[in-house]
Amino acid sequence: MKTNQNLLLAGDLGGTKTNLMIFSSEIGPREPLKEATFPSAQYPSLEALVSDFLSQANLKIERASFGVAGPVVSGQAKITNLPWVMNETQLSKALNLFSVRLLNDLKAIACAVPHLQPEDVATLNAGEPVKGGPMAVIAPGTGLGEAFLIWNGSRYRAHASEGGHADFAPNNSLEAELYKFLEKHFGHVSYERVCAGIGIPNIYAFLQESGYAEEPAWLAKQLATAKDPTPIIMNAAMDGKRLCKLCTKTLEIFVAVLGAEAGNLALKVLATGGIYLGGGIPPRIMPVLKQEQFMKSFQGKGRLSNLMAKMPVHVILNPKAALLGAAYAGLEN
Repeated sequence: MKTNQNLLLAGDLGGTKTNLMIFSSEIGPREPLKEATFPSAQYPSLEALVSDFLSQANLKIERASFGVAGPVVSGQAKITNLPWVMNETQLSKALNLFSVRLLNDLKAIACAVPHLQPEDVATLNAGEPVKGGPMAVIAPGTGLGEAFLIWNGSRYRAHASEGGHADFAPNNSLEAELYKFLEKHFGHVSYERVCAGIGIPNIYAFLQESGYAEEPAWLAKQLATAKDPTPIIMNAAMDGKRLCKLCTKTLEIFVAVLGAEAGNLALKVLATGGIYLGGGIPPRIMPVLKQEQFMKSFQGKGRLSNLMAKMPVHVILNPKAALLGAAYAGLEN
């Protein structure tokens, strides 16, 4: 087995899949020496999965850094939808490594932001970025993740957040009715209940129940057998051949609320350096994000609307952003 103290392991750990790569600190994570994806649920623990990967790689690493789909507290974490319980110290011993770092997956994406290349992003608003200004990340995937970055005088430091669970605030009468519908079903209504993957079926159900429009027969047939209705609703909303008013309005509300919450996050951290949309959904709905509604909601902050117009807004296109961020975080150890 080859030994090199400059080799690091990075991972993006999710309930469905785990992405791992080994890279050299001298070359960087953009050119990994070994990379693979594993079905997370087929392994009893992270230690078992990593051991499998390392046995295939035939490379000796010294350190590891993992982005985790869940909160990390005092070096411990548990992935949502998996029985894995992870501890940095225990992982170091089990894998015979000098150190292991666990960080929230949104913090991992934030760690990648300062290293993103032009081809990694699409710009919705060029704005007037302030050098060294705070930056923020909002990522609608299955849930809604948020994080932010602060310049410490020499580099950006990423910080995790659970802002996606903050109280949803309607901006018009239709959203107020949506709030009442969700409150009846869930009690507490967070932004994640609306502008995340789990929120899209919620909006759809509200519109359907309120009688906004009739559900097309072809769509009802697809939804009846779907394990996850979210991609079906999104695809139908952007289908130029078959009109579905329910789906189109669902995505319109989704984008409006996402824009408003992205603006809320930008205000709270004063993101003059820019705000980045991560997660799996934004790249899939780029045609809709480029329309007027998103930026209108983002900038619609009353007396501070002019300030909002100066804040850059970008969509992260690179699907490996969390993996890259975990790698860059590992280089900081």
